Amino acid sequence: MTWRESPQPLLPLRKPEPPAGQPDIYPGHPLVSGAIQVGYAALARAIAGHSLVLIDGYIGIFWEELRASLEAAGLKARWLATADFLKPEAELEAMLAPFLGGDDPLFGKRFTGDLSDFFILPPTPPHSPLPEASGRDSDASEYPNAIGQEVSPHRYGGRFRGGLDFPPASTTIIYGIGAFLFADGYRVYIDLPKNEIQYRSRAGCLRNIGARSADDPKAQYKRMYFVDWPALNRHKALHVRQIDLFADGQDPALPRFIAGVDARAAFDRLVHTAFRVRPWFEPGAWGGQWLKSHIPGLAQDAPNYAWSFEMIAPEQGIILEDDGALLELSYDWLQYHDNRAVLGDYAANFGYEFPIRFDFLDTVGGGNLSLQCHPRPDFIREQFGEHFTQDETYYIFAAEPAAFVHLGFQPGIDPADFRTALEASQGEGSPVAVERYVQRHPAQVGDLFLIPHGAPHCSGAGSVVLEISATPYIFTFKMYDWLRLGLDGLPRPINLERAFANLDFSLAGDAVQALLSQPVLVHEDAACRIEQLPTHAKHFYDIQRLTLRGSIDLRTDGSPQVLMATAGSGITLEAAGLDAPLRFHVAETFIVPAACGAFRLSALGSEPAAVIRAYLRPAWFQREENQWLTLD
Repeated sequence: MTWRESPQPLLPLRKPEPPAGQPDIYPGHPLVSGAIQVGYAALARAIAGHSLVLIDGYIGIFWEELRASLEAAGLKARWLATADFLKPEAELEAMLAPFLGGDDPLFGKRFTGDLSDFFILPPTPPHSPLPEASGRDSDASEYPNAIGQEVSPHRYGGRFRGGLDFPPASTTIIYGIGAFLFADGYRVYIDLPKNEIQYRSRAGCLRNIGARSADDPKAQYKRMYFVDWPALNRHKALHVRQIDLFADGQDPALPRFIAGVDARAAFDRLVHTAFRVRPWFEPGAWGGQWLKSHIPGLAQDAPNYAWSFEMIAPEQGIILEDDGALLELSYDWLQYHDNRAVLGDYAANFGYEFPIRFDFLDTVGGGNLSLQCHPRPDFIREQFGEHFTQDETYYIFAAEPAAFVHLGFQPGIDPADFRTALEASQGEGSPVAVERYVQRHPAQVGDLFLIPHGAPHCSGAGSVVLEISATPYIFTFKMYDWLRLGLDGLPRPINLERAFANLDFSLAGDAVQALLSQPVLVHEDAACRIEQLPTHAKHFYDIQRLTLRGSIDLRTDGSPQVLMATAGSGITLEAAGLDAPLRFHVAETFIVPAACGAFRLSALGSEPAAVIRAYLRPAWFQREENQWLTLD
């Protein structure tokens, strides 16, 4: 049985040359020469000199294969598996039940515990170098403003929890999820990108933390999103400055790793300059063919591509590059390393969460998205444990002549009549005359549609939408899905109860005109035209469109910036701390952290370059009714 299910290839060991002027699906960030090491022999040599080694890592790592490969590479050690200290599965199921949503196929509630809650840990011995496992009262709680300072070298002789001393002449390895909870020693962390986690889940080769067998991939994803990832991420945040080796575990036959000091130096450069995360691509029931035909390197045997995840912080990775060798680590390490540098004035509001999301929705040659809405802020907090809601916009990146967007209710909408039609469709398989209830708007390149929570909406066939949104990304309440099946041949879940608990029926008739953003000219000279694309009062971010004929100097003004070139021959970015200008092609998303301060964008080639720029809006956070976002 294969260990991953996806048409997409593994991250290559060495960077392929992207076609000139085309989007790069493996965006690398340079390291000093020789920083990346490859293979089990090299990893065994790095480990062998230490008497107590902790090999921790993310969900989805093949731990026993890792151990066997290191032993085959000549590493002799006493091995202790953290899996042997997990609580019984029944006890874990009881602990996690309040967070898993019962029979709900999609939704649970964010786990509020720690990774240590999964284990029966021996007591910490008196005067042990190991700090208490739980960080609830420490400086690295769920929403810190700082992680702490670089730690001094570990006492590599170390002690195991419970007071068990190990002879200094031998090597003992504690391995598995949560290894850092057990001792103080030489720390190795094996990371795994979220897309590869899902590919392993689909292949039946992944188990949730503490589970004895693999579950259905959809159930696994729900458990990962609401339980495993929050617990693991809190654990990562506690230890980012103590890790001696970071390893990329997505190729189980060929690990790549980097010294902790080199990784943190790279993190520090990135959070003060600019970077791209690695995009990844997924097919879907309504997916189209534009991405498939316009982005080189994508697998052509996929039926379609519905999404390009451009900047969805919880699921993206950062690629580090050393003389062409590639290694990927989760984007969230940058947040844990220095969230203040990334988020600037908004670190107290968002903690470790990056607030703005960019992704593509491709329906060219595909179908309509499901008719849907998103939850109110109080609903998403109380029901799902999220801290802010999924307020969106659709920017039309490409469009066929008949492209459209459904958005807002028709005048005189009767909610009961609308619900009756939807229930009949769900029960009897009858079609719904959507335009009787929801307005349809023509969509042209450059249009911006505003989708605050509660607004009924969907993109129609024949467009590529750049979705600019708050970061929460799974909280879609489908009301109607055009009577089609998912790619798995099963009906996609409909959420009428939740939808009608959140729909805003005041967004009807003429009021819907306020959801069709009208550009406002801010500035124009020979070099640049700046247009404000006004967002809704409920959006905490603003959007601008820059048309560059030359160069423009910009400032972050205390907010992270998320940008994409949408037309032209690409752009360059210059900023302090960069050895050379960075080049970005059309359809490439990049981030300028708040700490960058001043930066310059310049058009490449003779034709004007269009750039979309999203950033956080100060006035929004100063409004009294939005103080719930401040995470004290």
